[in-house]
Amino acid sequence: MTRSWVSAVAGGVRIALQVQPGAKKTEVVGLHGEALKLKLQAPPIEGRANEALVRYLSDVLDVPKSAVTLMHGQTSRKKLFEVKGSALTPDAVAAAFGQP
Repeated sequence: MTRSWVSAVAGGVRIALQVQPGAKKTEVVGLHGEALKLKLQAPPIEGRANEALVRYLSDVLDVPKSAVTLMHGQTSRKKLFEVKGSALTPDAVAAAFGQP
């Protein structure tokens, strides 16, 4: 199955996210165009939302925080992450987020 929000890269995957900070709890909402939409509990202040996203991705994908890199979107709601891990495939990532 083709998923526009996650793709394989050398040594891991690239994940496109649409983030809504300041939510009551962190949760996957579903697809938003070419990205996976997440509600994020952290506020968008002083990089706290980005730090929370790195923690969330490392927990969900079972990789160390050092394996998660924000590539684009430091101050935007649209973010592009690369996550390193030999066991990570687009199918495995989709399953971890509960997406078909």
